[in-house]
Amino acid sequence: MSEAEPRVSGLAALVPVAAAAALYGWAHWCYAGASAPSGTVALAGGAVLIVGASVLYFVCVGGSRSLFGALFLALGLLLTVAATDQAASRAEVAPCVVREVQEQKTSSAGEGLPGERIVYRHVLDCPGGYPDELTDGRRLAAAGGEIRVAYDPRHRVSPAPEGGSSPWAAGLGAMALLALSALVAAAGPFRDE
Repeated sequence: MSEAEPRVSGLAALVPVAAAAALYGWAHWCYAGASAPSGTVALAGGAVLIVGASVLYFVCVGGSRSLFGALFLALGLLLTVAATDQAASRAEVAPCVVREVQEQKTSSAGEGLPGERIVYRHVLDCPGGYPDELTDGRRLAAAGGEIRVAYDPRHRVSPAPEGGSSPWAAGLGAMALLALSALVAAAGPFRDE
């Protein structure tokens, strides 16, 4: 092993941390920033960060393990975006009165597919007029009842019941995959003796 190999492995072990920080900053600005870019620019910037970090990691680690580490890195970065979205995108909460609840039955055709499913569309009366409806897989309240709805005032994501969209699961998954990616990079090359 040459002196350059430990430095490259050390750099590769830092890629998950640096990439996650950069992507979190980008996603947070895109979801919650007052001067956020358009959806196309946000998506393109995020894709460039994820692909660029994965390619840099793959090149720095080298060998057969680089593919798995880069895959863990890419999945961890995608979960980082999901956690950021869930944390920042529904910043406002409104107490809304349910005017009507509509049930819609959906079914799948074919063998082995899920059976019938019921989707509940809650028609709402909220201060300011938005959101005007909330769709969920369960009845959240009867007509005349009240629901606290978390929503994005810029209408970038659909509203959700307050507390129904927690970033913890995605955040913990991201941390686990990013740590695994860093461990793969720091482990050093696999050699047959």
